[in-house]
Amino acid sequence: MATAAESGGGADLRSERIAGGILPKVLNTFDMVAIFVAIVLFITNASVISGAGAAAYIYWILGFLTFLIPGAIVTGQLGLMFPGEGSIYVWTNKAFGAFMGFFAGFCAWWPGILVMIATGDIVVSFIQQLNSNFLTEPWQQGLMIIAVIAFSFILSVLRFRATQNFVNIVFVAYGGAILLIGLAGVLWLIGGHAPQTNFTAQSWALTRSNYTFYGLVILALLGIEVPLNMGVEISNPRAITRYLLWGSTVVIVAYLIGTFGVMLAASPSSYGSPAAVAQAVQNGFGSAGTVIGTIVTIIFIGFFLFNTAVYNYSFGRLIFVSGLDRRLPTWMSRVNANRVPWVAVLVQSIISAFFAALAFIIVPYTLQTGFKPTDLSTVVYNILQAAVTVIWCISMVILFVDVIIIRFRYHEAFTRARLAPDWVFYLCSALGLLASAVGVAVIFISPWIPSLMNTTQWDLWIGGIGVLSLIIGALIFFIGQATIKTKVSDEEVMAEVTGERATG
Repeated sequence: MATAAESGGGADLRSERIAGGILPKVLNTFDMVAIFVAIVLFITNASVISGAGAAAYIYWILGFLTFLIPGAIVTGQLGLMFPGEGSIYVWTNKAFGAFMGFFAGFCAWWPGILVMIATGDIVVSFIQQLNSNFLTEPWQQGLMIIAVIAFSFILSVLRFRATQNFVNIVFVAYGGAILLIGLAGVLWLIGGHAPQTNFTAQSWALTRSNYTFYGLVILALLGIEVPLNMGVEISNPRAITRYLLWGSTVVIVAYLIGTFGVMLAASPSSYGSPAAVAQAVQNGFGSAGTVIGTIVTIIFIGFFLFNTAVYNYSFGRLIFVSGLDRRLPTWMSRVNANRVPWVAVLVQSIISAFFAALAFIIVPYTLQTGFKPTDLSTVVYNILQAAVTVIWCISMVILFVDVIIIRFRYHEAFTRARLAPDWVFYLCSALGLLASAVGVAVIFISPWIPSLMNTTQWDLWIGGIGVLSLIIGALIFFIGQATIKTKVSDEEVMAEVTGERATG
């Protein structure tokens, strides 16, 4: 007998019922911490936040207290209550029903597409750090980014345990490289050098000239909930709270260490560039700096290569569950012999590669705008990244509302799984909503490329692309609802996605 899959606010989603029977449970606490760090910890952000001077430490701490920690508490609570595949997609279905669930999932998924371009671009930046004559033209950079995305696809469709083992190894090396950045700052001081950044009392002040750095800290901490896109693949439910505890701790310590090393040993002129972290190592280690700096750069290249794969396979799970629940065509959820959702990963790899080509190859060399190809590729890239960051913050707004709605709708289950008193969740929700709003506002207040676009132009492009993206997300849901009408059983869906014959 066919089982209805359409779930409103309270019913189980089909993906909750069957995803665990399709995907293997292979993730332990260490794996989840590594994934969390890969998603959240871009140590290159330390060089950006260092531009605030000594006040950077205050902004980091404010970001940890008002966004990272509240987000971890809320995510832990919802993850324990509903540990299904898809994280915010599942939780928002529970809180608001099918449309908002899909919409929240879209807002959480869309950023992953363009962040893969960002990680590829960071790889380009570190390659240029090794040799400034490499990848100087936009088309060369675009091809390298597409190659990084293709590599991430290959990694993402291998046996998941094997891929995750590679990620774990790179994660350990990444941690070691970050420690070297902090050590470089210490050695710089021991060598008798003054800190490169001014640490006078005035530099600690929070002022109108540096308050936008708080918003940048919030943007640097996005992605708290993403590891739970793979909720049914966790071998032990206790890993949910453990990864949030240890992952948050690693992120906090690493960002403070990285900022310390950059602000002490790297030239202020390098702040804002990925090169600043490598420069800190080169300066701090003196005669050995060139060799150690090169090793650190190579480690960072490796990390962001594998980091792109983490984004690819973790965000691909949102397409996977949408296919199972028939919000998208079921074939989107097909898995290969390794029980990996290869079609979802392939689809988003193609979309990401297309936008990389658009930003670095097609637009810069076909449109006559008065910009040089290099400048135009910078404009297009930054506009896309900023617009999608706005959407990611919107998904976090939904997350912080979800926990309050679910507390009322599922009060008994909430109480059984409760991690903290109710007032803590209200406080977390209020702080998270405020921080997310600031994260959005700062993008519009402070253009990322003021030398190429004024605030009005920037705001129009960011706002236009953001609104268009949200409209597309809503349209996809309604088109899916209108075209995917056939009622099928759980067994039939499982047979289609696994390629096995349905029984019974």
